[in-house]
Amino acid sequence: MAASAPSKPTACLALADGTVFYGTGFGATGDTVAELCFNTAMTGYQEIMTDPSYAGQIVTFTFPHIGNTGVTPEDDETADPVAAGMVVKWDPTLASNWRATEELKDWLTRTGRIAIGGIDTRRLTRAIRQQGAPHAALAHDPEGNFDVEALVAKAREWSGLVGLDLAKEVSCAQSYRWDEMRWAWPEGYARQEAPKHKVVAVDYGAKRNILRCLASAGCDVTVLPATATAEEVLAHSPDGVFLSNGPGDPAATGEYAVPMIQEVLKTGLPVFGICLGHQMLALALGARTVKMNHGHHGANHPVKEHATGKVEITSMNHGFAVDAQTLPEGVEETHVSLFDGSNCGIRVSGRPVYSVQHHPEASPGPQDSFYLFERFAEAMAARKSA
Repeated sequence: MAASAPSKPTACLALADGTVFYGTGFGATGDTVAELCFNTAMTGYQEIMTDPSYAGQIVTFTFPHIGNTGVTPEDDETADPVAAGMVVKWDPTLASNWRATEELKDWLTRTGRIAIGGIDTRRLTRAIRQQGAPHAALAHDPEGNFDVEALVAKAREWSGLVGLDLAKEVSCAQSYRWDEMRWAWPEGYARQEAPKHKVVAVDYGAKRNILRCLASAGCDVTVLPATATAEEVLAHSPDGVFLSNGPGDPAATGEYAVPMIQEVLKTGLPVFGICLGHQMLALALGARTVKMNHGHHGANHPVKEHATGKVEITSMNHGFAVDAQTLPEGVEETHVSLFDGSNCGIRVSGRPVYSVQHHPEASPGPQDSFYLFERFAEAMAARKSA
């Protein structure tokens, strides 16, 4: 009996250096161009794909079992996937979870995101670590017809994330209130009905779970667009100001965000930033940011707090970092990555102004750093009682 002919690849991943990977496509058809990164988290593929910080990026998942918990609207970090595409080792398995409302493949198709399976993700991850996050073109065609030269050319022509302001693209269009708290069994998402502190959260690409953590810490949260001015922020008479996570080059976003933050800092209000918000605060204080080789993307990153010596296992997602060597006098480094020594936190000496590079809200990941939300609430309480 003659052997059956090998199946034709239905997806293609082309890197700017000319390397090409073939696999099985799923999700939407067509092609997309973005920076290629890898994420080492073993859970939370839906939260990762809907994290606005992944705008302009295709995510390679190093954990092979993707799709086995399906998807549910409860796990969306924003309304639809923001990451440009998905790369996995094996074709997604069927969902087997009581919370699932949809299969991963169907969700990606419905929301217009391209994915490729059957890729040697170890080889791909090793290449990213050694050579840096490449520009890549990802294509899915059920007929298996690919113009590889054109895809490589698209990857090479893509401008990249340096100098790119993406916060405006993923930020909310208008202000809104948030009172939903963290998910808890058995009631799910409860509402904050007795808030103690009024917080303005500036949305550079905020994850919903960050807003839930603020609400769970006793905050009445008003979310404003990334381009909000200091006057618009202070018009809400907040007890504190929160600077959210987000995508793109912090220096580009800083052109309009830094002046606002500098004006807010003059008021003495407590300020707390996460991820891009951390970088925005650092820029406003006079430090600089740098593009990393391949960034930090995962849920197992050890971070040390200098003051206590405590090591926290954290969730991270960033391709730029604050250059600790440029921190001005009066600004202390509070946290550092134990993977590569990069900066993971700062504070202004003697003032309730601080930020961290990692994600204390997790989603996905450990919750070792949730105390940072409580610290923010304590700072607001202390200022009001002074």
